[in-house]
Amino acid sequence: MVCFDRRTWLHAMLLPFRDKNPSKRKPFVTYGLIAINGLVFLAYWPLFNDQSALHEFYFEWALIPIAVMNGHQALGLLTSMFLHGGIIHICGNMLALHIYGDNLEDTLGHVPFLLFYLFCGVAAAVAHTALNPTSYVPTVGASGAIAGVMGGYMLMFPKARIDILIFLVFIIRVFSVSAWIVLGIWIVLQFRGAASYGSDSFVAYGAHIAGFLVGAVLIVPAWLRRGGTRFWSVTGGHPDHPEARSAQITRFPTVRRRKGR
Repeated sequence: MVCFDRRTWLHAMLLPFRDKNPSKRKPFVTYGLIAINGLVFLAYWPLFNDQSALHEFYFEWALIPIAVMNGHQALGLLTSMFLHGGIIHICGNMLALHIYGDNLEDTLGHVPFLLFYLFCGVAAAVAHTALNPTSYVPTVGASGAIAGVMGGYMLMFPKARIDILIFLVFIIRVFSVSAWIVLGIWIVLQFRGAASYGSDSFVAYGAHIAGFLVGAVLIVPAWLRRGGTRFWSVTGGHPDHPEARSAQITRFPTVRRRKGR
């Protein structure tokens, strides 16, 4: 989730972009959520050419903490998770949902996964409201719900392999690492961001943390039904089907700087 401002932007040096365990069944809910988010974004895309109209739209449908605290616009707790502040914002969120959502949907089932996703999103929005009760800043984004999916994924499949792109100036490398490392780094960065910036940040770190923790707690019954730590022993901490094959470390072509003429 981001507190919308036209200055909001993203620097990514570490970018998870795929996992090695595609789900056994078609993740219809994951695909549907990605499609809905995309269609909603396209529907108000023209408003980005008119900042006044865009802000008016966000004030109608985004999460406004002080309005919710005053008993108004409670629907924003739900609708805000289907809105985004720009192309990078929605692409980053939908990529994360694509990576982590399919296996969790496979584990929980289609309808339970949808309810899990929505509950995590609303819980993240409630946490953001509680942490910023006097804020007038419109907050949008699916990342609170997706953080819940990430929390559930980390408990169920801590050793699933995630491919990440690492950008080092003009060098791009691909590494395959365990999910607990990727997600562990991510949640640590959220706590660090919350401690460093608090309510002054344009990123809703508190919502991310809340969504992640709620997702991790909600998945515990499903994890225990499968045997808890015995489930990890049987599956090796991976989804319980073979992983896709790819090289563990891939070298991308190096882009060299040209001298000016």
